[in-house]
Amino acid sequence: MKNRKIRIYLDNCCYNRPYDDQSQLMVSIETQCKLWIQKMIREGSYELVSSYMLRYECINSPFIDRKRAIIQFIDKYADYIVDVDRKNLIEERAQDIMSTGIKFKDACHVASAIFAGCDYFISTDKRLLRYKSEEIKLVSPVEFLEEVRKSL
Repeated sequence: MKNRKIRIYLDNCCYNRPYDDQSQLMVSIETQCKLWIQKMIREGSYELVSSYMLRYECINSPFIDRKRAIIQFIDKYADYIVDVDRKNLIEERAQDIMSTGIKFKDACHVASAIFAGCDYFISTDKRLLRYKSEEIKLVSPVEFLEEVRKSL
């Protein structure tokens, strides 16, 4: 089998982590890890996946600068986008995920990442990270970097 890049999906919480209160140590650490992941995406080390749900959440953000920065990053660096034409398929899969207590938008993010064949789903949402799947690994930015460091 040909080696392929690690395929990752960052959810809305992860993209917004740098805008959170950085005086909290864990927030600051997660921010630095998330920014490093984005650097590695820009350098082509990882394949980035996005989705219609991520765009929807971002567009509906009241924070114009955040919205612009996130959408520009996704537009420039996403290797694959689960577009709205897959909405019915994604939302059907999301129903199964929601049966475990995950909220609709979060379930759509996870379903999109699974649909796109992602290796990792990266989030800073502790509640969402409790969801376990045989199909994808859900991790924080810190956990992701710990895992990829081990494989070097």
